[in-house]
Amino acid sequence: MKKRTHLCGTIRKAHIGMEATIKGWVQRRRDLGGVIFIDLRDKSGICQVVFDLANMSKEDFEVAEHLRNEYVIEISGLIEERSEDTINAAIPTGEVDVRAKRLTIYSEAKNTPFRVGESSHIKEELRLKYRYLDLRAPEMLQHLMLRQTITTSVRSYLQSIGCLEVETPILTKSTPEGARDFLVPSRLSKGQFYALPQSPQIYKQLLMVSGVDRYFQVAKCFRDEDLRADRQLEFTQVDMEFSFVDAEDIIEILEELFQKIMQETKGIKIDLPMRRMTYREAMDCYGFDKPDLRFGMPMVDLTDFMAEVNFSVFSKVLHSGGIIKALNVPGGQSFTRSQIEYLTERAVFHGGNGMAWIALDETGAPQSILTKYFTEEQMRDLISMMEAKPGDLILFSADSPEKARYVLGSLRLDIGDLMGLRKKDHFAFVVVTEFPLFEYDQAARRYVAMHHPFTSPVDEDKPLFETSPDQMRAKAYDIVLNGIELGSGSIRIHDRDLQAKMFETLGFSERQIESRFGFMLNAFEYGVPPHGGFAFGLDRLVMMLAGVDSIREVIAFPKMRDGSCAMMDAPSEVDPDQLEELSIYLHSAYESEKKKQAMDLSVIEYVSDLAKIALTIAEKISFTSDLESIIAFADQMATMDLMAVTAGDIVETGSNRFRADVPVKAITLSDALKNAPEVQADCFFVPKTVE
Repeated sequence: MKKRTHLCGTIRKAHIGMEATIKGWVQRRRDLGGVIFIDLRDKSGICQVVFDLANMSKEDFEVAEHLRNEYVIEISGLIEERSEDTINAAIPTGEVDVRAKRLTIYSEAKNTPFRVGESSHIKEELRLKYRYLDLRAPEMLQHLMLRQTITTSVRSYLQSIGCLEVETPILTKSTPEGARDFLVPSRLSKGQFYALPQSPQIYKQLLMVSGVDRYFQVAKCFRDEDLRADRQLEFTQVDMEFSFVDAEDIIEILEELFQKIMQETKGIKIDLPMRRMTYREAMDCYGFDKPDLRFGMPMVDLTDFMAEVNFSVFSKVLHSGGIIKALNVPGGQSFTRSQIEYLTERAVFHGGNGMAWIALDETGAPQSILTKYFTEEQMRDLISMMEAKPGDLILFSADSPEKARYVLGSLRLDIGDLMGLRKKDHFAFVVVTEFPLFEYDQAARRYVAMHHPFTSPVDEDKPLFETSPDQMRAKAYDIVLNGIELGSGSIRIHDRDLQAKMFETLGFSERQIESRFGFMLNAFEYGVPPHGGFAFGLDRLVMMLAGVDSIREVIAFPKMRDGSCAMMDAPSEVDPDQLEELSIYLHSAYESEKKKQAMDLSVIEYVSDLAKIALTIAEKISFTSDLESIIAFADQMATMDLMAVTAGDIVETGSNRFRADVPVKAITLSDALKNAPEVQADCFFVPKTVE
């Protein structure tokens, strides 16, 4: 094996005349009869290789004639300048090619289930099943490299300010509060379980008790919760904790850290300090505690003003304790009728009863059925309060405080999308502070911590423990980017008595406190420094900086929406001996269900592959069950003696019956195409099986 001299994507005009040995995968092959061109790909990019008999042996040329996509090969040859009419300006190596002299095939490849680098229309399940092929795409490799750049930047900065990187245990104690734990049975302690950490929260606080002073870790965390585009069962968290700090100290560290990350990954300088906003301001102005500030349009509270307006719909809401919020959309008067109808539908989708609006024409005159309920003076005051100008559109939401904020805040985001204001290459950070310390869980009939039970209350709110816990504020802070919470942190409780009071307010009994957190309270008896910290999701940040819509695009081997891994076929059953060794015995109902699904899913997978139909795991299980029923019926028929039965014996006499037609709602385009192996131009596309 010869040493590689160049990466494919690094060859330039400066290398013309040099001998090169390059290695990689065949991306594309073109045989022009006597001359063969291939695009050779490695992690750095693509370069063109030319085979012709004038420069290589007949034996090597014959081998080149049999090259196919994704063969792994080695090429040795001369770097040459392309003629002017063959220059490919679309790729960095487009001014040169490699004139091959020798060819070595390391390994051949079967026809791939999809073309590498062209997977944007391929069903995600298929991509994840063949993730090792999907990761060969240049954009996927770029995502992994971006992830490494961010991680390197984080480590560099935190080490520069004196943080010590410490690994904390993966097998830990279950402390049920928040998301469900993943449990791991102990073989050595029968009937007892470890939990996989949802975060290193307790360990990092104990490190502060240990005198580490400043800690960080790029930590693997686990939460057994429903998946979505920005959530996985296992995820990576950048975790940090600091002693002898207040909230402002930590926020300043975070500002400098994210400024460094943005500079080194996107070449963007973030102005400091970041914008600050309290939880209450975020909810009142934007409807969410993670506001998207890439565009304006804050909500305005009109509750007091509308009390004087003679409009029965608004009056009814106000009399029932509701509020009225409004939103001014600059230039919104130009919305078409269909766009107004779309926004009305979205308002209903978000839980509203419709959408009331007033448009201002080019002269500034109001246009709406609502105008008759306002006096001229009230209309002028409304326009002034909303800072509306000619051509603007004012939207209203009247409902309970929570619903009015949510509906109009959601509409604001819909309008941002409609007007192209939420650009992925624009980044708006904001620090949200003063979150509520508690929120009330109606189902559990008790208070729960909005962040976690170790968050310190604002000093002046401590007397409210006894009277109004729901009014208490936390020394907590979130970093929000483009309407997505990157991470959260808080100043922790370092006083044992205050921590016990927190547990008491959360409704924990003495036994529960001792069982779940006794070790921590014991540690607090040996001297605890004031401390606080922060953690942010690495996957989520990489997703946003990469400009993609799902963290599955930036994790090497993610789980699918149902938590399964199509590539590894996990989760899966285990050997009964392993379960017995752990003293785990499955419920009889489960065993009965398992027997019903005895047929291997590979049968359905084989049929779906022949038919070029993509199936989800749930569909595979359902169709397997149907197939088993058909086979069982056939087996039953096989046991019957039908030799003496004639065709007339099984004809049933009867009369015609007519059923009433029942219209069925048309399915959506996405539902119609959900089983397509590939979608192109909104059509069911079946890829070629043979090139």
